[in-house]
Amino acid sequence: MAANFLEPDPLDPPFLCLIASGGHTLLAEVTSRDGFEILGQTLDDAAGEALDKGARLLGLGYPGGPAIQREAEDGDADAFEFPVAMTRDPGLDFSFSGLKTALLYTIRDLSEGELERRRADIAASYEAAVVGQLVAKLDRALDAGDWQAVALGGGVAANALLRERTAALCEERELRLKLVPDELCTDNAAMIASAARFLEPVAYPDYLDWTAAA
Repeated sequence: MAANFLEPDPLDPPFLCLIASGGHTLLAEVTSRDGFEILGQTLDDAAGEALDKGARLLGLGYPGGPAIQREAEDGDADAFEFPVAMTRDPGLDFSFSGLKTALLYTIRDLSEGELERRRADIAASYEAAVVGQLVAKLDRALDAGDWQAVALGGGVAANALLRERTAALCEERELRLKLVPDELCTDNAAMIASAARFLEPVAYPDYLDWTAAA
């Protein structure tokens, strides 16, 4: 989320941030440049992991997010009905394990030739289910608070469908939306450097006593 403090158009807290990556999927209330509160998070797999696994099942390679997006461009998102999990759950948590299982079963039921013919449709439908859950929970979080701005973070934040649907949601609600450039969505070094700017520095040699759990 610290990538949103960077140019262009740096966003100042407070704001609501959706983080979606290969390791994390969560909604956070960013209260300051060095503080946030998690409002909801994945109960199992992350959105990025679901896209990576989906791409492998479809034979699209790695990284899965860009591969599925490219394939989905030629597909019909309504061709297959994949579950958009947790949308009826009143909370703000996410779950993607059931969606991955549904994709596996769908592929198993197709012949090799049919899979080849319908790969783009499957990719589009699967991508829409992942994004559908992310946007549904974001929408619910907006209902629960008085927000003025929304931001995206993590590698999945580069997904064109997610950016498009989030932009439409924010336009409808008349909220500011911060979309970091695609290259910063996956630039962990820039994100860490951005976060470090606002932390109290620790002088040498005190930081040498730190451990991974510190």
